[in-house]
Amino acid sequence: MNNYRGKHVSSAPWQTSSASFRRGRHQVKNRRHRRWLIFCLVLAVILFCYPFIEARLIQTEKKSLKADDLPLEANNLRIVYLSDIHYGFWFSDGDVSRLVAKINNLRPDLILFGGDYATDNQTAIKFFQSLQQHDTLHSRYGIYGVIGETDRGDSDFTCAQLTEAMANAGVTPLVNKTAAVNIGARQIFIAGVDDFIAGQPDLKLVTRSVSSSDYVIFLSHNPSVIPDAQLMTDGSGNLGWFDLGLFGHTHGGQMLFFSSMLGLDEDVPDRYKSGWLKENRVDLLISRGVGTSVWPGRLFCLPQIHYIEVTY
Repeated sequence: MNNYRGKHVSSAPWQTSSASFRRGRHQVKNRRHRRWLIFCLVLAVILFCYPFIEARLIQTEKKSLKADDLPLEANNLRIVYLSDIHYGFWFSDGDVSRLVAKINNLRPDLILFGGDYATDNQTAIKFFQSLQQHDTLHSRYGIYGVIGETDRGDSDFTCAQLTEAMANAGVTPLVNKTAAVNIGARQIFIAGVDDFIAGQPDLKLVTRSVSSSDYVIFLSHNPSVIPDAQLMTDGSGNLGWFDLGLFGHTHGGQMLFFSSMLGLDEDVPDRYKSGWLKENRVDLLISRGVGTSVWPGRLFCLPQIHYIEVTY
C-alpha cells in the first residue's frame, strides 16, 4: 500500500512536539504564578496575625544601677516596674494572673505601677478588684502606683473611687504624694504625681518633703513632665531631688512604622519616646508597657516589665 499522504499534509509527530512544548511552558508559568500567589497569601496572614502574637510576648528587661545616696541597708534593692496594662477585653483576668505570677517569680523588694491600668475609670477599678479577689502580689517593702489619663475619670470623685480600689488591693496610690519606705533604720522615698494630661500634677507637693541627699524614685505616667521635674528643687532649695524616674504612656510607639497613626506619643517630646536615658545624673526609663491601646497588636515593639537592681 502506498503510504504517501501528499505534500500538503503536515507531519503528525512534529505537530505533537510543538504543542507539548507550548503547553509545558504555560504549565511551568502557571505553577510559578500559583506558588507566588500562595506565598503572598501566607505572608499576608503572617503579617496580619503576628502583631496579635507579639502583644502577648511580655519580656522582662533587667537593669543594674548604682546610686551613691542609696542607704547601705537597701543595697541590692530589687524593683519591679510595669506600666500601661490596659486591662479589659484584650487583657483578661487570666492574663492578670499570669502577669502576677511573672512578677512574684522575680521576688521584688518594691513593686511600682506606672498607670493606665485599663481603658477607662470603671474598668481600672475592676482591674484592682480582680487583683484583690484572685491574685496576691508579694513585695518586701510595698506596692505603689500612679494613675494615667485613662484611669482618672472625669472628676475628683471618680479618681477617689479608683484610689480607694487601689488601696483595697494593697497598692498605695501616689497622686501628688510622697511615701517614705522604711528599710532597716533608714528610708528611701517614692514620689508620684497626678496625670500630666487628665489630672493636675503638683511637683511642689512631692518635692518639699525630700532632700537631694535621699534616694528618691519619681513616678509619673506621662514622661512629658520630665523637663519641669528636672527644674524643681528639694525642701532645701537644691536641684537633683530625685535619682530614678519611671514613666510609661508612649508604649514605645507600639507599632513600628505605624506609631504615628496610633497617636500614642504625639504629646511627648521625641527625646522621651522609649528606653533608658541619663540626664543630670538621673536615670530615666520610659517603658514600652504591658498592654495595648487603640489597636490590640504590637509590631517590633515587645511588651515589657522591668526588673531593676540598685546597688550602693
